[in-house]
Amino acid sequence: MSAPLKLSVRAASLQPSLTLAIAAKAKQLRAEGRDICSLSAGEPDFDTPAFIRQAAAAALEAGHTRYGPVAGEPALRAAIAEKLRQENQVPATAEEVLVTNGGKQALYNLFQVLLNPGDEVVIPSPCWLSYPPMAELAGANVRLLPTEASSGFRFTPGELEAAITPATRLLVLNTPSNPTGMVLSRGELEAIAEVLRRHQQVAVVCDEIYEALLAPGHRHHSLAALAPDLAGRLFIANGFAKGWAMTGWRVGWLQGPAPVVAAACALQSQSTSNVCTFAQYGALAALEGSRDSVREMAARFNERRQLLFDGLAALPGVKLVAPEGAFYAFPDVSAWGLDSMTLCNRLLDEEGLALVPGAAFGDDRCVRLSCAASNATILDGLERLNALRAKL
Repeated sequence: MSAPLKLSVRAASLQPSLTLAIAAKAKQLRAEGRDICSLSAGEPDFDTPAFIRQAAAAALEAGHTRYGPVAGEPALRAAIAEKLRQENQVPATAEEVLVTNGGKQALYNLFQVLLNPGDEVVIPSPCWLSYPPMAELAGANVRLLPTEASSGFRFTPGELEAAITPATRLLVLNTPSNPTGMVLSRGELEAIAEVLRRHQQVAVVCDEIYEALLAPGHRHHSLAALAPDLAGRLFIANGFAKGWAMTGWRVGWLQGPAPVVAAACALQSQSTSNVCTFAQYGALAALEGSRDSVREMAARFNERRQLLFDGLAALPGVKLVAPEGAFYAFPDVSAWGLDSMTLCNRLLDEEGLALVPGAAFGDDRCVRLSCAASNATILDGLERLNALRAKL
């Protein structure tokens, strides 16, 4: 009898994505006949706009079903660069763009080609739960920069300066933020750029996947547009999942200095190779077509975000910062006396409500609720949340 295989140190330390695990458990319970309300998914509930679907179907019929360039279809890379120039004021070229299997692979590729064992990655926290494992898989050490609800989940230039050491190689910025909904202002980004000018060894990746989803009165700014002198160490990760409701299409992009993007392309050539060819033609149509559908979905998310905020603010013992973008709320419910994992497990088991524990994002006092659901589902979720609160 053979001895059991041992996992690598890398694999042994790896935990699966908790958000995906909770969403899968909720779907399984629903399939078993349980009445489940899920406010856990970071996924738009809208259909991909028809003109995008039609473009992908046309590409299939036209025979775009073969291997393509690893870096992406040339027309799509050019369109992404044009989008960055026109909409974000980032002077990008097609050679600086790599088309990836979603925004997640853009970040993973970058971490793999930029980081060495012993390097440090500074990540403001609470943060998207995949950033730290990605950094650790590249051998880097994670240095979290804690933020508090009392400051709107913001950090000061002084706090950023204090987090940077001689080993710091990368800063991760996510605006609008998952899970907090915080949006960095122009002034805040300019202040971050001033800090970075004093630390020339630090590169920055800006995860802008939620850029189209902004609450009224807020505007998205790209650091790469505000600090062109730092262009040699600035990267943008983005994609089509959130703004165009294309989560299952798996099309994202990485933009930044061409030599690093070329290295990320070489890595991709040895892992996944090119992104699904006909899906890229759908993405191309998204960029070349009207933004009306994006604006319509964003307006719906604004209504839902407000509905979710109002409902949470009315619950006793909840501390809540108004989200400024994305489609989440991240309330502090520590006054209810349970850690976030226990609370979310009880919500699912007793009330059939799926939320994501704040511990997954770095703050055990909070839970994350998504408003990527209908108004009726949001109201149902709030009722179930209150039902458990009444028992505590």
